Amino acid sequence: MYFIKDQENIHVREQVFIKPDYLNHPFISGNKYRKLKYNILEAQRFQKTRLLTFGGAYSNHIAAVAAAGSEFGFKTIGVIRGEELVAKVADNPTLSFAKKQGMHFHFVSRESYRLKATNDFIESLKSKFGDFYLIPEGGTNTLAIKGCEEILTENDKNFDFICCSVGTGGTISGLINSSGSSQKILGFPALKGEFLKEEISKFANNPNWDLISDYHFGGYAKINTELISFINEFKAQYGLPLDPVYTGKMMYGVFDLMRQGYFPKGAKILAIHTGGLQGIQGMNDALRKKKLPILN
Repeated sequence: MYFIKDQENIHVREQVFIKPDYLNHPFISGNKYRKLKYNILEAQRFQKTRLLTFGGAYSNHIAAVAAAGSEFGFKTIGVIRGEELVAKVADNPTLSFAKKQGMHFHFVSRESYRLKATNDFIESLKSKFGDFYLIPEGGTNTLAIKGCEEILTENDKNFDFICCSVGTGGTISGLINSSGSSQKILGFPALKGEFLKEEISKFANNPNWDLISDYHFGGYAKINTELISFINEFKAQYGLPLDPVYTGKMMYGVFDLMRQGYFPKGAKILAIHTGGLQGIQGMNDALRKKKLPILN
């Protein structure tokens, strides 16, 4: 646990701590480890030899599944969005890492990728690759929620607010289910859209949560110089790296809400660092092409 910030004036006093859950594994880190834990056990129980999942060019999930396959003895198949990436694997740090871990790629068009959850598409994959254990994009399913419920422990019961970044909604659902009734869970979506509330409601058992949708910076993987500066200054001041897609946006939001007086006097805030740091190199490559400042 890292103490980060103590803001105090005549009106407000809050304390912010970060739980560095990304330190739980060097490659299958943070919420990806949590989401995959019980899925791996289930695949082993059914004696599956292949894991198949989905993701984009810089997907944390793709990297984590590839590493999990290598560590636990599964062949892995990554259905990758974007046929143009076939010739770019060597230049893509996420895909090149996954390939080194033994992952086989199946590149599909963006149009086909939208059909990834349909029965016809899944059956076509079975015809091509044979039997496999299916893990959805982002890893969110009931077993993933079970794993994410283990992020919070008894030592975290004294926090008033639990904050986390939100992608597919699995991590926050686990936090909601394992939180105390007096705690408030705040999710900071990394992408636009109101559909997340419906997705989270499928898994979450308690009503003590809300989404703060003002800090997506334009959408998934969108970033600007203000966010870059914040992430770099945060690392310089506190010694903790943030990723630009998820945790950077969350911490920016937490600090901004503090400035606005959102949290009540005396509140203790816990922010969950879910990982995603493998994506920094790919983001910096994109920033250099745009001649923008990079992440330190």
